[in-house]
Amino acid sequence: MKRLILALAVIAMPTLAQVGQDPSEHIQKLVTLKYADPQSVAGLLHDFGVELRVDNRMKVIALSGNRNRVTTAEDAIKQLDIPAAAQKDIDLTVYFVVGSDMTNTGSPIPKELDSTVATLKGAFPFKNYVMLDVLSLRSRSGASADASGQLTAGRLTTFRVRSASLDGDGGMIRLDNLHAGLRVPIGTAEKTQYIDTGISTDVVDVKEGQKLVVGRSSLNGPDTALFLVLIAKVAQ
Repeated sequence: MKRLILALAVIAMPTLAQVGQDPSEHIQKLVTLKYADPQSVAGLLHDFGVELRVDNRMKVIALSGNRNRVTTAEDAIKQLDIPAAAQKDIDLTVYFVVGSDMTNTGSPIPKELDSTVATLKGAFPFKNYVMLDVLSLRSRSGASADASGQLTAGRLTTFRVRSASLDGDGGMIRLDNLHAGLRVPIGTAEKTQYIDTGISTDVVDVKEGQKLVVGRSSLNGPDTALFLVLIAKVAQ
């Protein structure tokens, strides 16, 4: 029996060498947070290549994976786990603007967007531009944020980011996993269906106070388009 076990071990050794597995390079670590929300911090670590487990009650994040990646993730957690007094709020104002060659219902474009819409008209010469909705929300730096609006005729707007954080000296604001959606009902009252459209992007870097056109999406064909205009500011 001992000879059989030894033979199996000898056979297994080349296999481990071929796949390059080194058990010493795979580590597990518990990181306790003092200030930041563990769930929000963990949401920022999915691209670090480590396995994550979160316990909000104990304010602990369990890391598992390659030694270097775990160390990098731990360093990132330390950067985010700072006292609340040092964290700043970020105010987001999101405008849903519709351009169309047809008469479209909506509100007049507010004066603060006149120059932005003028630029849009130069690139997308639709006959009419109206503001469909505006959403305002506040997020703690490094945390997620979402908002929604109920419009007339059953239309619904939604906006969310996985995290909003200050970049560098605070002059730039980074938004991760941004999605803006619009749901429009069609059909009759007896049988209503919905068209969903929206704008999604992995990362948006916006200068504080800048009016940024994030993107556009077709709406009811090529004659109508939805534009998303975003303003991000550090709350005072």
